[in-house]
Amino acid sequence: MDAQRDLEGLSALVTGATSGIGQAAAEELGRRGAEVIVHGRDSARGAAVADNITGEGGKARFIAADLSDPARLDDLAEQAGAVDILVNNAGISLPAGPTAGVDVATFDRIFSANVRAPYFLVAALAPKMAARGSGSIVNIGSQAGHVGMPGIAAYSATKGALAALTRSWAAEFSPAGVRVNLVAAGPVYTPIQPRESAEAVGAGTIMARVAEPDEIAGMIAFLASPRASYITGAVIAVDGGRTAI
Repeated sequence: MDAQRDLEGLSALVTGATSGIGQAAAEELGRRGAEVIVHGRDSARGAAVADNITGEGGKARFIAADLSDPARLDDLAEQAGAVDILVNNAGISLPAGPTAGVDVATFDRIFSANVRAPYFLVAALAPKMAARGSGSIVNIGSQAGHVGMPGIAAYSATKGALAALTRSWAAEFSPAGVRVNLVAAGPVYTPIQPRESAEAVGAGTIMARVAEPDEIAGMIAFLASPRASYITGAVIAVDGGRTAI
């Protein structure tokens, strides 16, 4: 099999795929042969990403859904159909600030987006993967889930929770052939974070720079592929060495 088309015949759902890491991952999976289900809330941006994929000879379609609504989450899983690869990328961040500055509504909103949504997507899709005997789930975490950073306690807690879920899901579903891994991304140029803020965090990495979304997408595509067939339950840092120091 051509290593660059190693996902031929597989279906991949990428949440939050209309920009940043999600868009880069969706486009990379499409280049590798997967039929990509682009998820997002903005139909125009979603259609543009799907067009990018089909314009390069791939297959893609867009499904709009607000994952903060459990009913819409169920609709997404139903419309997606038989998914071989799930990339749980959608999530939200918050401006840095003290713990006391986060109210209950904000706390609940970030846990709903970053923990509850991937939890129930996995609950809907992973058992079907297991019944077929194969599948790959790639969760998108953060260095913030593993390194203490001031001002983002709630966000860090969601990413720590996602790492714990990754290990539990691997123990639950990998005996049936479904691999579950997490990419702990370092600072990345994305629309949700001001460039200056990302560069300030990037300066603290061993490589003293910020990643481009494509650099994270490459690891996502690898973990989704047969080349990662013996990797499950892993938390893989793609963070310029930040968690090594």
